Amino acid sequence: MENDTFTGGVGPGGLRTKNDIRVLLCYLLASVSAPLRQDDILSILQEYNLANYFEIMDALSYLLEKGLLSPVPDLPGFLSIGPGGREIASQLDGTLPLAIREKTVAAAANLLARARREQENRVEIKKNEKGYSVTCHVSDGEMDLMAFTLYAPDLYQARLIKRNFHRNPEVIYQVMLAAVTGSRDLAADALRHITS
Repeated sequence: MENDTFTGGVGPGGLRTKNDIRVLLCYLLASVSAPLRQDDILSILQEYNLANYFEIMDALSYLLEKGLLSPVPDLPGFLSIGPGGREIASQLDGTLPLAIREKTVAAAANLLARARREQENRVEIKKNEKGYSVTCHVSDGEMDLMAFTLYAPDLYQARLIKRNFHRNPEVIYQVMLAAVTGSRDLAADALRHITS
């Protein structure tokens, strides 16, 4: 099929037809079996230079207009796939290169895992008279296992603490537990996670 899209920002092997972009969007939402924010969908496809921004937006509008995707009423900005979109994904996913399908689903899975980790392990940043207090909560999804507060002199460092905490709150918990219990084995195991 001949290219029928803008290709600015599209990398080698990226999608260059409107139909392929539409199929990939349906495939993405069908594969993750969860609603995704429109901004996250854009990020996933643009992270790997799979499609032009304007073409992605055009494809999303088309799919929404046709009822193949729909907004999630309780989650503003989120989209879910409808039965027609699932059918397109199952019938036409083979028309997309395997590498593109794998990259897209892996990026979406990472995004969902990060969102879950951030939801379960909250971080509160509060301004105080000398800078910012950053309170990090380590949770198992049901209860707080640990909470600690750090000082940050400015908002940039407060956000840096938050971002680094969300990368792997389990390791931070393990390091703290090793420190307060004096367990060298636990500390060594935690350090292996930090350096790997």
